[in-house]
Amino acid sequence: MLERRSLAFSLLVYGSALVLAAFILAPIAWLLIMSISQTNDLTTIPLRWLPRSLDLHRYREILSLAENSVGFAFLSALRNSLLVAGIAALGALLVAIPAAWSVSRAQGKLNPPLYLVVATYMLPPVALVVPIYFALSALGALNSVFSLAIVYLSILAPFTTWLLKSNFDHVPTEIELAAMIDGARLDQILRRITLPLAAPALTTAGLFAFLLAWDEFFYALLFTAKDSKTLPVFIADLAGGRVADYGLIATAGVMASLPPVLIGFFLQKSLVSGLTAGGVKG
Repeated sequence: MLERRSLAFSLLVYGSALVLAAFILAPIAWLLIMSISQTNDLTTIPLRWLPRSLDLHRYREILSLAENSVGFAFLSALRNSLLVAGIAALGALLVAIPAAWSVSRAQGKLNPPLYLVVATYMLPPVALVVPIYFALSALGALNSVFSLAIVYLSILAPFTTWLLKSNFDHVPTEIELAAMIDGARLDQILRRITLPLAAPALTTAGLFAFLLAWDEFFYALLFTAKDSKTLPVFIADLAGGRVADYGLIATAGVMASLPPVLIGFFLQKSLVSGLTAGGVKG
């Protein structure tokens, strides 16, 4: 009976995993198929699900450096997205590391302010867009990649602080106290002891901050113009009727998904370690 139950449970688990994988991977697979299909295959009725022949000309077009071409605009948006996401993620870590460490070592005394800060992360972006817009306009900082990164910092810093705080809680304070007795300064303790022990959490927090900034659309749409558009805004422009080739839109989506996929693939061990470290008593 136990073996039958175990077999039935295993079938249920694997079956559920396959269904979940199908729901997740099916749109990605269709995106890839669209990017290599001929235009006629995408507009014919009934729809042709598999291309008759591979068509890779869209990838050459999307990577073109010709002036005023779709590829030139795509590469410009790619550069902007990398700059915005990288600056915002780095800024979030620089703010969150001392903040999270201070809250963690305060033994609960600073938890209410932390919860209040994290609550701002729950606010809908539309509630903050008007004051942020007027502030950027008064400073002459609209349509700037660096200004957009600072705006993203207001979103990323609370989340990153909360994530790091839960991991700093599991770094033994006895090690830090021993270093303090030996004469180490607070910055030396943080830099040489705490951060190396929490390295997987730093990688996880930085990766999540990068991905959140990479995928953000609402603020980028409102605060950027032609020269500072990010990839989500560029793809939305393509899908808004400016390009009739759906395969080109799919190609832009495939290319835009490559950087976070590659980062997640090469850092998957640190990502899993950082996510599980906060849930295990160290």
